[in-house]
Amino acid sequence: MLDKASFTLRGRNPDVLTCIANLSNDEVFTPPEFANRMLDTLAEAWAKGNDGASIWADPTVRFLDPFTKSGVFLREITTRLIAGLAGWKPDLQERVDHILTKQVFGIGITTLTALLARRSLYCSKFANGEHSVAKSFTTEAGNIWFERTEHRWSEARCTFCGAPREVFNRPAPLDNHAYAFIHTNDIKARMGELFGADMQFDVVIGNPPYQLSDGGQGASAIPIYNKFVEQAKALQPRFLSMVIPARWFFGGRGLDSFRKDMLEDRHIQQIVDFPDSRQCFPNVDVAGGICYFLWDRDKQGDCRVVSHGFGGHESESIRPLLEPGCDIFIRNNDHISILRKIVRKETGKEGVVLPRELRFDQQVSGQKPFGLRTFYRGTPAKVNLDDLVVLQSGGRAWAARTEIVENTHLIDRWKVFTSKSSAEHAGQVDRNGMRKVLSLSGVLPPASVLTETYVLLGTYDDEDSARNCFSYVTTRFFRFLVAARASAQDLPRVAYSFVPLQDFSRPWSDDDLFDKYGLTPEEIELITSTIRLWEAGVV
Repeated sequence: MLDKASFTLRGRNPDVLTCIANLSNDEVFTPPEFANRMLDTLAEAWAKGNDGASIWADPTVRFLDPFTKSGVFLREITTRLIAGLAGWKPDLQERVDHILTKQVFGIGITTLTALLARRSLYCSKFANGEHSVAKSFTTEAGNIWFERTEHRWSEARCTFCGAPREVFNRPAPLDNHAYAFIHTNDIKARMGELFGADMQFDVVIGNPPYQLSDGGQGASAIPIYNKFVEQAKALQPRFLSMVIPARWFFGGRGLDSFRKDMLEDRHIQQIVDFPDSRQCFPNVDVAGGICYFLWDRDKQGDCRVVSHGFGGHESESIRPLLEPGCDIFIRNNDHISILRKIVRKETGKEGVVLPRELRFDQQVSGQKPFGLRTFYRGTPAKVNLDDLVVLQSGGRAWAARTEIVENTHLIDRWKVFTSKSSAEHAGQVDRNGMRKVLSLSGVLPPASVLTETYVLLGTYDDEDSARNCFSYVTTRFFRFLVAARASAQDLPRVAYSFVPLQDFSRPWSDDDLFDKYGLTPEEIELITSTIRLWEAGVV
């Protein structure tokens, strides 16, 4: 039986690495408890592939954190190796020197983090310093390398990472965020330059930077963690484990190719998913949650998926990352049985994906349903008799009918709408992890339009049909299926693709839907324990 790392402080003074503040939401320090959880997963996989042997008792295994920040992974690995190799090399100083010079390597992402990682690992910012616990290094850096790397500009962007020149073309000593690990076309040769020829790592593990600002307004950014994953795979380690944002499951800017490659990669043996990043990183809200995965070079097959749902619900399943007919990852194991029941009821066939004509997303509008941008502002008062009510960010206003040039045939229909951003973006997740999912929603009468702050969920000739549709939209069942498909704050049309269409000549309730699809008490409990009741008083 493998010993699990304790997630307590074991009676010591508080660990400094549990106390330091994050650099930013895209460069997040990993809590020691979470790093140890990942190391436990690694140790279990190593034992299974090596006749039960402990990875911590092998003096030949090499570990690399290619984007070390606090040094927590390197420190915890070293702590385990010191204990595991005691029988192999009883002298503590000789054992420590061997581990730190032959087995544990890191690449800093900034000058500051390199110094911090050396302090965590060597107990000194200089590996060859007087207070260093390693006594065999001849350089200050030891095995934690950092030197300023330059971007390779091709007109406006870096050819390696896509960083915009206008934002990151910074002179020293300002950090330019040109991460060495991904700024090379030959990663194996680069590792040889940094650490010596014929350097082959058995384990690559860590928490890469997540994104780079693209120079746009607000939080506009481009994901970058995918480039670290791809580069690490190119190193061909025995095992690869990283904690990354989970947005790639469903969407993400520029991640289509990465998502396809990951979901078709049968070497991914385990994914541990946290839809709320604060389950792992206190006080850090990464939209869409986070996950960590374990990639095994020498093994292929279905993946062990561990889901840590909202409200503390946890499930585990061995399954393919891509269900037949699906192009995204269904992150919650328990969702699959419900989706199968829906497809079986609606089509009489097996599967988790409804035919296009039976999906609710087919009646959901795209962006800018009436061509009005988010920043559009109508007039505060009605000017002409045929002016239209405009639902816009911040409330209602008026617009001349002649201003509307798109989807004019929908103006005089009854409309069911919701905000483009989910309720989670508005902080509407309660202390128990129950979700509202949809934000401001309701029914608009004829002679009305809305800006791209909102989307249309359906349009109807009569009020009864619109109200019946809205009764469906507000059910826990409906919002549960939206949450199963949505990745982050925005809810585009595709977020509704798991939701089946209904007959809107009648209203709908959760009891009606639970009965129609034959949900079990356990499946009903899953829905009602994670999705809040809809509050009255909306439009």
